[in-house]
Amino acid sequence: MSDHYLAVDIGASSGRHILGRVENGKIELEEIYRFENGMIHSGDSLLWDTEHLFTEIVNGLKRCKEIGKIPVTMGIDTWGVDYVLLDDEDKTVGKTYGYRDHRTDGYPDKVYNIISEKELYAHTGTQKQSFNTIFQLSALRDSEPEVLEKAAAMLMMPDYFGFRLTGVKKQEYTNATTTGLINALTNDWDREFIAKLGFPDRIFLKPEKPGTRLGNLRSEIADEIGFDLTVMIIGSHDTASAVMSVPSSAEDTLYISSGTWSLMGVENPTAVTTDDARRANFTNEGGYDYRYRFLKNIMGLWMIQQVRHELGDRYSFAELCDMAEKERTFPSRVDANDPRFLSPDNMQEEIRKALRENGQKEPENVGQMAAVIYQSLANAYAKTLDEIESITGRHYEAVNIIGGGSKASYLNLLTADACGRMVIAGPDEGTAVGNLMCQMISAGDFKDLKEARAAVTESFDIKTYN
Repeated sequence: MSDHYLAVDIGASSGRHILGRVENGKIELEEIYRFENGMIHSGDSLLWDTEHLFTEIVNGLKRCKEIGKIPVTMGIDTWGVDYVLLDDEDKTVGKTYGYRDHRTDGYPDKVYNIISEKELYAHTGTQKQSFNTIFQLSALRDSEPEVLEKAAAMLMMPDYFGFRLTGVKKQEYTNATTTGLINALTNDWDREFIAKLGFPDRIFLKPEKPGTRLGNLRSEIADEIGFDLTVMIIGSHDTASAVMSVPSSAEDTLYISSGTWSLMGVENPTAVTTDDARRANFTNEGGYDYRYRFLKNIMGLWMIQQVRHELGDRYSFAELCDMAEKERTFPSRVDANDPRFLSPDNMQEEIRKALRENGQKEPENVGQMAAVIYQSLANAYAKTLDEIESITGRHYEAVNIIGGGSKASYLNLLTADACGRMVIAGPDEGTAVGNLMCQMISAGDFKDLKEARAAVTESFDIKTYN
């Protein structure tokens, strides 16, 4: 029997433990545990329940013992930008804010009064998003300076959970690049900008590459779950792991990591920090082996997820897709990338309001509402494709869609039509697959990323839409 590896993949709405192994050159997956996640309201703040999440990570490890499949290594990935601050006794300082919290409203412009937008982008290549860590820390500096004064280390979410498991504090590179404070030329913190912004230099630990060993479990954790393993630093930003799973060895590969967010872009050996890229609001996020993911954040399936919740979760996503397809002639569209859809009180009403403002017809049923969202997303993808080709000067023959959104057949068809490109969809567990690939490469099951990607093509159901 080949070794088992464990991917702990935590998204904004749920988390899961997925075991993987390599058999006859193919990657086999088994989901063994799943749990809920979501930001919690505390007064006017949106926070993450880190204790709940850590308890669920441990519960999933216990499940490995129960089923008799003990992984030799594990890796944890989550979303980007959010962090935990620790004091010099390794205790949490302050609140663990969620990226949809509104305390950062207006902070990009405040930061640009200290460092110009153009200069910041030229150094970091990070797009303007109000929730970027650089703006979160700026809001904290102004509203809760005592918290920053007590902080001795900043750990991104996966780093924090790795610390809780092992007692070792390390900062992973791909997630660090989402902060807006990593210099794209040095792949290290931009200490000059950190000083200008008045952040304590001591909290920024050296970024470590994916594939680095973090450490073994604390003895009390190993005793609780009944075994020990090695915790690995993988591409802990979920998109970094997801992009590893793109089933293509071509140099010019365009992808959409489709989930709560749609991250659409290409891989480059260096960051693209031109003024054209800045004006189009593209970001450069670190990837495996210092590849740069040149991409745009698109609101993604968040919009349909919120509508589904507002309808009492009585429809599955597949049913919503079918209902949208039946209303495919409904003509109205919104800008799926408008910040107004980031955290509205009611998504359906916000969509109707946006349509009224533009003199468009409002949806009269669930199918029409879903049609507006899916067709608006496809239009956003087509626009982003045009921008990528214009900025990079390259032509892309296909769009690779990975992640849970790759199962949305109707959206895949709309995307193929809107972009005028073939769509290659899968794997749907792209993030977990990439997480496992990093561990498997480190263990020697695959010699490099190219060989691992070839295995993805052979291992999973990859569908094509023309």
